[in-house]
Amino acid sequence: MAEIILLHSAQGLRPGVLGAAEALREGGHVVRTPDYYDGEVFDDLESGLRKRDTIGFEELGRRWRAIGEQARGPVVFAGFSLGGFGAQVLAATHPLARGALLYHGCAAVPEVSDRGWPVTVPMQLHYAEGDPWVNADDVRSLRTELGPIFACFIYPGNVHLFADPDLPGYSAESASLMWKRSRDFISQV
Repeated sequence: MAEIILLHSAQGLRPGVLGAAEALREGGHVVRTPDYYDGEVFDDLESGLRKRDTIGFEELGRRWRAIGEQARGPVVFAGFSLGGFGAQVLAATHPLARGALLYHGCAAVPEVSDRGWPVTVPMQLHYAEGDPWVNADDVRSLRTELGPIFACFIYPGNVHLFADPDLPGYSAESASLMWKRSRDFISQV
């Protein structure tokens, strides 16, 4: 059984994130879904991005580190979009990190860690092939930097956050496959 810290997107701790936590708990894992957005939830991305900008990346980093400090044992950091960036930062720098699950977004390693990526922390990335928020150069950079500990799964479609059943572009089939692959990943780390 693994501890998983699942970070929400810029739209806040939406019901879809709580549903994702349930999908990951099916593997018998402990999943925490901390709120780093002061309880605010947004139906549209633009409002969520305004909240992100109001908080600022320096403060978000502080909040993510505080969340990471609550880990008590080996942990997999996971996150959606903006939360994926937070999960990536924590997975690259936290001494108890055992894996990273990134949903609908990623960053190149130099953006998250000046020490490089730890070879003991495998990563999975999941996104839709036409997701306008995923940078192909960042994906190539991760593939090059991480090599065999990096797995990338690309799903049909052109929307961001396809796994949230309350948002436009939800794909039940893709989401189901993503959760299965995620549980398999967690069981191996």
